[in-house]
Amino acid sequence: MEHEQGGKEFVAALRGAASYVHAHHGRTFVIAFPGETCARGEFDQLLCDIALLSSLGVKLVLVHGARPQIDAELAIRGLVPTYEGDLRITDDAAMGAVKAAVGALRMDIEAVLSSSLANTPMGGARIKVVGGTWVMARPVGVRNGVDHLLTGQVRKVDIESIREVLATERIALLSPVGYSPTGEAFNLRNADVAEAVAIGLRADKLVFVLESDPSTWSIARSAGDAGHLLLGEAERSLAVQPLMEHLSPEDRNCVRAGLAAGRSGVKRVHLVGAGTDGALLRELYTRDGAGLMLYADTDYEATRQATIEDVAGIQALIRPLENAGVLVPRSREQLELDIDTFSVLVRDGTVIACHALIEYPDEAAAEFACVAVHPQYRGGRRARSLLTRAEAIARRRGLERLFVLTTATSHWFVEHGFVQGGPEDLPTPRRAAYDARRNSHVLVKTLS
Repeated sequence: MEHEQGGKEFVAALRGAASYVHAHHGRTFVIAFPGETCARGEFDQLLCDIALLSSLGVKLVLVHGARPQIDAELAIRGLVPTYEGDLRITDDAAMGAVKAAVGALRMDIEAVLSSSLANTPMGGARIKVVGGTWVMARPVGVRNGVDHLLTGQVRKVDIESIREVLATERIALLSPVGYSPTGEAFNLRNADVAEAVAIGLRADKLVFVLESDPSTWSIARSAGDAGHLLLGEAERSLAVQPLMEHLSPEDRNCVRAGLAAGRSGVKRVHLVGAGTDGALLRELYTRDGAGLMLYADTDYEATRQATIEDVAGIQALIRPLENAGVLVPRSREQLELDIDTFSVLVRDGTVIACHALIEYPDEAAAEFACVAVHPQYRGGRRARSLLTRAEAIARRRGLERLFVLTTATSHWFVEHGFVQGGPEDLPTPRRAAYDARRNSHVLVKTLS
């Protein structure tokens, strides 16, 4: 019995992920992870999950950090790391440690991604990883009176060469090192590299895998059950909350780079904690994710006028309520005829709530009808959002009353300003169509 239940759960999960598999196929994701994440014992599992993304058709650019690895290499050489704020000061001796640490870590990453043993998660993957001198850099120079020497900042990225790699279904791997036209190498912050690459590629997503868990951050409390925030909301929240000062330097840099990328055209920036097994896959292939998403576009979860393409989604949403006798059954043909009266709340392309607004302009009234919210998304004020939209539309069109017929949710409407009425309060055409056998409650709200 347990085996059968597990099989059903697997099938349900796979079917649930199908729309994301289709949506992400052929898309370009830039995924960045700091050196602290690379040092974790479960880092190989993260790389296996990344390899799975490649197998599912995602075009991948990976950018790794190496801060703790560089510090460890400095210690081996008897040198002390030197920082000015969050930036390392890199002299010639420190640059030698940077090259050694980055080179060793890069080889380890390539080795795991290239593995294809049959008894491992990478079995049969045949992943190809490519790197290059794609990042041009210049020195940070003197800041606050301190010369940062061979610490650099991104000057330019060879985007076309990276595109050529992605076009051949290979993973592009970038390290936090850049080069100058004069032949110097500079130590860079991996978050800066990821930001520049994502902007240059016009990446579909920029993902940062962080040491801390973004779903527990204070700003996540205003992100709803799915952990998504408009970019502007995130910036305003971070401006008044002391979150950033409590994060590690690497995580701070990633948040800063993510905000900058969002302002420069990267529509979705995902922040995912490294400590949760499978968090990257859950964030990208489940509707509610496993981290924090900052989005620059306004249509990730948006209420809008329904179109004919929404009919199937509306029908799937209201059918259970029709079967339960809560809503009057509507055929697909009727839905298509009435689609202009519907508004939908769409989440990542899926209709999760709907309502119809049926107008009776001769009597300055409208019916708030066919209200449905997907069971997974109830309790999040979405029905209230639909009602607010309906009221705004009705007022804009000069209507004075909103009414509803319901057999099961009278109390909710009373809580939102409706008062008990009767069939006599309905507009004449609606009164003629009133079905006394259903004995629906009539509730009315006057629009001020």
